[in-house]
Amino acid sequence: MLSQDSNDDTEDVSLFDAEEETTNRPRKSKIRHPVASFFHLFFRVSAIIVYLLCELLSSSFIACMVTIILLLSCDFWAVKNVTGRLMVGLRWWNHIDEDGKSHWVFESRKASPQENKTVSEAESRIFWLGLIACPVLWVIFAFSALFSFRVKWLAVVIMGVVLQGANLYGYIRCKVGSRKNLTSMATSYLGKQFLKQNTGDDQTS
Repeated sequence: MLSQDSNDDTEDVSLFDAEEETTNRPRKSKIRHPVASFFHLFFRVSAIIVYLLCELLSSSFIACMVTIILLLSCDFWAVKNVTGRLMVGLRWWNHIDEDGKSHWVFESRKASPQENKTVSEAESRIFWLGLIACPVLWVIFAFSALFSFRVKWLAVVIMGVVLQGANLYGYIRCKVGSRKNLTSMATSYLGKQFLKQNTGDDQTS
């Protein structure tokens, strides 16, 4: 079932709702895709390590810059096309229709009741931890390079923010749906917290 947002030409494809259909089923903590889990962290962590130790590893700025950009590019491709689909069942991409109009598609895999599959909690934690933590570090590096006047590193750091931030934004859109769903989710969450707090106050009084 496809729903298209005419404002930004995006499509949200609901192929599964993991939270609703796996709530009453046990979640496996075993890592089912060890290779994907390894490469989900390998490229992005390696890029950060090279950035932090580049002056110790090599005196050539060009060599360090090329190495970091290659690692970031490999990470972008691997996370966008492989690890997101295998580890959490999410995928996003862009396609051009026959009229030349660009469409962004955000997908999530729906697990049918006939399939004996459960969500790996360990893989989900690894995926989201790596997806969120690394872009935050690149943002910190950007401010650090700016305030320390390391202008030559700004292009490299901005590349890290853009590539890893794009994957973060894409998978958040896959997870929560269209923008209008963000408001409803926030409202629902605040309502639940308010109700829970009031219920707890009533029980203690």
